[in-house]
Amino acid sequence: MLDVVVRTGRPTERYGASLDNVSKAIIEELQKDGRRPYAAIGKVVGLSEAAVRQRVQRLLDHGVMQIVAVTDPLELGFARQAMIGIRAEGDLESIADELAQMVELEYVVITAGSFDILAEVVCESDEQLLEILSKRIRAIPGVRITESFVYLKLRKQTYSWGVR
Repeated sequence: MLDVVVRTGRPTERYGASLDNVSKAIIEELQKDGRRPYAAIGKVVGLSEAAVRQRVQRLLDHGVMQIVAVTDPLELGFARQAMIGIRAEGDLESIADELAQMVELEYVVITAGSFDILAEVVCESDEQLLEILSKRIRAIPGVRITESFVYLKLRKQTYSWGVR
């Protein structure tokens, strides 16, 4: 399975406080199919192909969205996925930054609640997961406790947030 999707982030101050309805409509069209031609998007949103191309480039340049290929980890040999809840002390941002440097971690977020940080890991095996947890994550100064939530079966995964 290989899908091309658009992941959106929050509009940045560099781009502006909010997106207009046309930009939101462009994002929605790309979320349906990230390979959709700009001319086809233009017909839906009422702009020329060139105007859509310019808007998409501006959205990309300002970090409002990314156009990425999303793969099925199982098809690529990554048999183990898990969410790791981390309780930490000290500077959470520096701990999260260190975690973010690990290529096996796909998602790192500082949270409020029972965990200080959540990190999603995609790896080849339980042995690799154990190595990442024991020798790398738990070795970071300030990490006190980890709790792993191993994925058994993925039922839903979407990338359509941000414009509804």
